[in-house]
Amino acid sequence: MSDVAKDAATWDLIHAERATTAGILAGLTPEQAAAPSLCAGWTVTMTAGHIVQAAEQTTGSFMKGMAKHGFRFNTMMDREAHRLGSRPMSELAERLQTRTTTTNRPPAPALAMLGEVVTHTDDICRPLGLSHHVQPGSLVACMEMYKVATFPVAAKKRIAGLSVRATDVDWFYGQGPEVSGPALALIMAMTGRSAGLSDLSGPGLALLRSRMV
Repeated sequence: MSDVAKDAATWDLIHAERATTAGILAGLTPEQAAAPSLCAGWTVTMTAGHIVQAAEQTTGSFMKGMAKHGFRFNTMMDREAHRLGSRPMSELAERLQTRTTTTNRPPAPALAMLGEVVTHTDDICRPLGLSHHVQPGSLVACMEMYKVATFPVAAKKRIAGLSVRATDVDWFYGQGPEVSGPALALIMAMTGRSAGLSDLSGPGLALLRSRMV
């Protein structure tokens, strides 16, 4: 598959996951929207705002935002999440829905946009006890990306010396004590979300748990 075809396939996955997330956001109650997400210090609405920000971002707006915040990436993300977190959830859902055909992005690979929507949607759904269906292709693409990822999630270091196996899609990586479970739980654990560990098992789980910092 050519790079152009791969990029187009990735955008198809991104658009499908954004549509799923927009539907989830539109169905949330005010109480759910105000609840804590898995992102430390962020409510569900703030995490939804972060998803929307990523979907609306361009290289130009990213660089302008970085300059505005003194080129402090985490500071920019937190302030933008607070800003968009003040908007009604219905508005955020509608804005995300409009991004199910566009291909704008910050200066990052398209796969990073897929990881954003998959992981942060689960940051919303998991603490609320909501079902979050992710397409198998999206799950595999995210695990392939995260297995070698360093900044900002450090997943490569987190699973070093372990073999990691998904039990619901055809995916396996690494050598060492095994950790296995549903792909979405593996993705959450690989990206530092300890909440994903409860769905995993295997002799390597204790080592993976010790790296949840």
